[in-house]
Amino acid sequence: MFTGIVTDIGTVTAIEARGDTRVRIACGYDMATVDLGASIACSGVCLTVVDKGADWFAVDVSAETKSRTAPGLWAEGARLNLERALKVGDELGGHIVTGHVDGLGFVSGSGVEGDSIRLSIKAPNRLASYLVEKGSIAINGISLTVNEVEDKEDGIYFGVNIIPHTRENTAIFDRGETVNIEIDILARYLGRMMELRALRCE
Repeated sequence: MFTGIVTDIGTVTAIEARGDTRVRIACGYDMATVDLGASIACSGVCLTVVDKGADWFAVDVSAETKSRTAPGLWAEGARLNLERALKVGDELGGHIVTGHVDGLGFVSGSGVEGDSIRLSIKAPNRLASYLVEKGSIAINGISLTVNEVEDKEDGIYFGVNIIPHTRENTAIFDRGETVNIEIDILARYLGRMMELRALRCE
């Protein structure tokens, strides 16, 4: 489990093609406190530490993961939002995040709103029922608030505000980029319950 509060920005420094793709990520974590087998969220993707050094760790990215996550994340030089797994007793500053990507979004527009940047993101239609104004969502591993939802003929759009602190402390995305979306876990379970209820009523 994670909270969507980014605690470091990592940089992909090496890629090795194996059965899966071995990705080496430079980071600022004290790796002496990170065990092999630990989970680290990398731009919203829960991955397992399979090797490590003083200032880096390595993960194996499967073909399944690559097919379901934003292109460009697993390339040398890519910057990743990092978060270590939640510990019992830690402050829950964002919302419950599992590190499982539900779909890809496209940043369709941006504009200045006060000190923030307002971004419009187009989401897959199948996620429409999980998006609600003032609900929580994780974009590339960042816990954000959905400020508006708009159904259009070509898809579902939602808006988020990126405050200066978030811009300064995350590998933020921009207009024209494809991003990882994880819907709120409570919305996911509620949606499944409603689907099962509808089936029983048929």
